[in-house]
Amino acid sequence: MKTGRQFTRRELALDPVELSTLLLGAVIEATGPDGTVAVRLVEVEAYRGLDDPASHCYRGKTPRNAVMWGPAGHLYVYFVYGMHFCANVVGTEDGQPGAVLLRAGEVVTGADIARARRPSARGNGELAKGPAILTSVLGIDRAENGVDLTDPASPVRLFRGERVPQADIRTGPRVGVAMAMDTPWRFWIDGSPAVSTYRRGGKRRAAAPGR
Repeated sequence: MKTGRQFTRRELALDPVELSTLLLGAVIEATGPDGTVAVRLVEVEAYRGLDDPASHCYRGKTPRNAVMWGPAGHLYVYFVYGMHFCANVVGTEDGQPGAVLLRAGEVVTGADIARARRPSARGNGELAKGPAILTSVLGIDRAENGVDLTDPASPVRLFRGERVPQADIRTGPRVGVAMAMDTPWRFWIDGSPAVSTYRRGGKRRAAAPGR
């Protein structure tokens, strides 16, 4: 798949809701000891800061969420359920928290590596279907927290893809969050087999990324 140039920091310094639609169709690429895997993003979720009860930043800045406060263009990686990592692209201006959770994508480079990392996948559409699966296929864990996606030398890089027509973009509530459950800040490309299954959140579910 042909990708565009690498994103600049200024291009990513957007409100997370606006950034979400820009990231659909973009390509995130990660290089590790066994090679490079690239994924075309087909599903994302926006999380703001102090005005978003589902956000990690809702109660202020902490060592855990510090990357979310900027500058834009960095990767925020957090650990959830004691076993999974999830990755977010930081947006907004420096000092104003917000990020976009990468929920699902389609593998476009390094399919053999992806299948080795995800042997239980029943088809290509399931290789990066879900936020924790996407990070495992890309080889992203806590070590990548804070890396600069706009730096050509970074182990994880973000590139422009073919712009997705607005008519092909769908929106709805975020998945599994404990607060602001009906806020329609999940965005996905209609018809992609990699889009994850919607599960409504509640008091018994952990926010993603939330408190």
